Amino acid sequence: MELQQMRYVIAVAETNSFTRAAERCLVVQSALSHQIARLEKELGAKLFERTSRRVRVTPAGAAFLPAARQCLAAADRAASEVAAAVGEIRGRLAVGLIPTVAAVDVPTVLSEFRSRYPHVRIGLCAGASEGLVDKVKNGALDIAFLGLPTTTQPQGVGARVLAHDRLVAVVAPDHPLAAESAVDLSRLSSEVFVDLPEGTAGRAQADQAFAAAGLTRDVAFEVTTAYLINRLVEQRLAIAMLASAYVPQLTGLTTVEVTDAPTRVEYIVWSREGRTPAATAFLEILGIRASSESH
Repeated sequence: MELQQMRYVIAVAETNSFTRAAERCLVVQSALSHQIARLEKELGAKLFERTSRRVRVTPAGAAFLPAARQCLAAADRAASEVAAAVGEIRGRLAVGLIPTVAAVDVPTVLSEFRSRYPHVRIGLCAGASEGLVDKVKNGALDIAFLGLPTTTQPQGVGARVLAHDRLVAVVAPDHPLAAESAVDLSRLSSEVFVDLPEGTAGRAQADQAFAAAGLTRDVAFEVTTAYLINRLVEQRLAIAMLASAYVPQLTGLTTVEVTDAPTRVEYIVWSREGRTPAATAFLEILGIRASSESH
């Protein structure tokens, strides 16, 4: 079993295509298919179901993928540790963040990191907090920036609180609420909302607050990006509740204080095991010692 074979399997699983996987891996498709077939023969099980229309991971393939990712991550760490031992930070740095992160200017920090460690390949992805934590745990991400309700803390990862922030209402400038200096949840409950998908940590902040107040609200629009929240509110299709520190990044909207608003906590999290030299260097730029895992 070879590391390259594992890379090919992961690429096919993530793209659902042998053609796209070959393009990603910079190899001809026949060579990729041959290597996966060799691996399947060695394992005695099919990793993919192939039809003329699609490629799907088999149960055996699903069982193989987590260990394959761990093996590749370990190989990458080994190479990075050797480089670090001779005074050079190399390898990769995979960072995840929620769309409304506000406690840290992530692009600026990444720019500083790149200037200090030009041989590290940086990757960045956005997602929901709970999904980002899972990716840190399984090694797909090295670092993640989260936003969680005060009732929740990240589990199974190293974590540091970056900031506490209250949610505010954001409305179009010509919305009736725009003339108010402050409102409460009861007043907001009669409005139509745009928010993150149900079940996400970002959505839970407001949901829990309304439920605790014995109120319900109409979330007519579920989106995954702050850009769409901005646009829907701007068009007066809905209002939203967002962290006050993030709102200045939006355009064309009016902020209204909410007297009984919930609080969110922003965290940075990292793997407790197998932290790479690049991840340690990134944390140090933020003033976080590698051994620190306090909340």
